[in-house]
Formats: sequence, C-alpha cells, structure tokens
Amino acid sequence: MNIEQQVASYYGRENLEDKILGMLRDAGKNLDQLRADDLAAIDEFHLGGREATQALAEFMQLRPGTHLLDVGCGIGGPARFFASRGCQVTGIDLTDEFLRVAGSLTRRVKLDDKIKFRQGSALKLPFDAHTFDGAYTIHVCMNVADKGGVIREVARVLKPGGRFTIYDLVRTSDAALAFPLPWAQTPETSFVASMDDYRREVQAAGFRIEHQRDRRQFALEFMQRRMAQGASGPLAMGIHVLMGEQAPLMLKNVNMAIANGALSPIELIAVAS
Repeated sequence: MNIEQQVASYYGRENLEDKILGMLRDAGKNLDQLRADDLAAIDEFHLGGREATQALAEFMQLRPGTHLLDVGCGIGGPARFFASRGCQVTGIDLTDEFLRVAGSLTRRVKLDDKIKFRQGSALKLPFDAHTFDGAYTIHVCMNVADKGGVIREVARVLKPGGRFTIYDLVRTSDAALAFPLPWAQTPETSFVASMDDYRREVQAAGFRIEHQRDRRQFALEFMQRRMAQGASGPLAMGIHVLMGEQAPLMLKNVNMAIANGALSPIELIAVAS
C-alpha cells in the first residue's frame, strides 16, 4: 500500500456510526431530534475540540453563504459547525467509513443541504480552479509528507483573496517522539514538520500570511481539564471509538510531547493572491 492507502486504512473503523449513536443515546440524546452541537464532544476529532474550532473561526472572516473546502474532513465535525453558522461546506477525505458516517450524521442534524462530502486526495483536489471562498485543514498534514503539494492545490481551488486556515501540530524540537500517536501507529506515516516549513510552503504557493499563533498553552490546559474529568463522558468515549484500544497511550504520548516541548499546535491563516 502507498502512504495514502495506509492512512485511509489506519483511520477506518467498523460500525463507527452505530457506536457513535449508541454513545449519544446513552447520554440521553433523542436521535430523531439531534442538533449539530449535540455531536460536538464526539465529532471534533482534534486537539482542543470545539474550543479550537471556535477559536479558528474568529480569524476566518466568515459570512453567510461562504463556501468552504474542508481538506481532510473526517466524520464532519468542523464542517457541521461552520454549516450550522451559515456557511456552505464541501468536505474531502481519503477514508470511506469516515465519509459514510459524515454523510449520515449530517443528514440526522438536517444540514445536508449545506454540506457535501467527497472522497479524494488533498494532493489532487477534484475541483476546478477558483471554486471556493475559503479552505481549512485541521490535524491532517501530520499524515502528509508533501505539504507543499497540498498547499499548492488549495491555492489553485481558492478564489483570489480566499483564506486558507491551517491547524496542525508542528515540531518545536528534535526530541524523539513516542509512538503510537493519534495520527500514526509508527513513524512511517507521521510527517510532522516545523512552523518554518509551513510558512515556507505557504509563501511559495503565493499566499500572504495574515495570522499565526502558537497554541501550546491552550493545548496543555485543555488536556489537563480532560484528564481531570476522568475516563467517562462523551468526549473520552468518542476518542476511544475513533482511535481504538490504544487511545489512552496515544493521548499520553501526544500530551508528553507537547509538555516536553517536542510538539505544539499552531494556527496559521494565509490569504490567496
């Protein structure tokens, strides 16, 4: 298998939707009257969850009707967040099961008129030039070696003046990483770069960097709050469903890497020329 096939296989989970719906039912949710916000503790599969998504939105200059591209949409949590606030969203992902669950959950919360999901590669986006008003990628490029390829493709499909929002974990030292991590079982599918690498590729693709922020302290505080809550609750259960039995070890390893200064989450927003 090539790297993209390995990544898609890694994220695939059997009966994922049934497990998510079971957790929601156990939490007392009426499955016939779900809202996008009811899913937030489970479907925002990135460091900081809904809090991180809301923080990004503050810098994205969104308006009702803005058409966004979600690069690596997963099961659609951020897409539903933005759609519930008036945007149109097109999500693309490699993993079949994620896309099936994303579509089904979106129909359940009655946002399917605002969101479309497609299978495809971030390195070869199946869209015409100048299609989207904005784009974002959240915790995706850690699995992509050719970050410049992704960034160039996003530049191609964005309209002039469109904003590209990146929220990823970056290397902040050369310290060895302990595996497994949430995005990779082994180093073979982990491609964590530095902030300088991102900046260089973004500028080479013709973007102008408008916003940059290190989110290490936010991440540490978020993880401390989650650990204090213990292993119960919808977020913890959701993470276990998405990551499998090794979820506790994965979370421990990424927490340690951030605490030790080897990794840090960053926000970067760039404007297309």
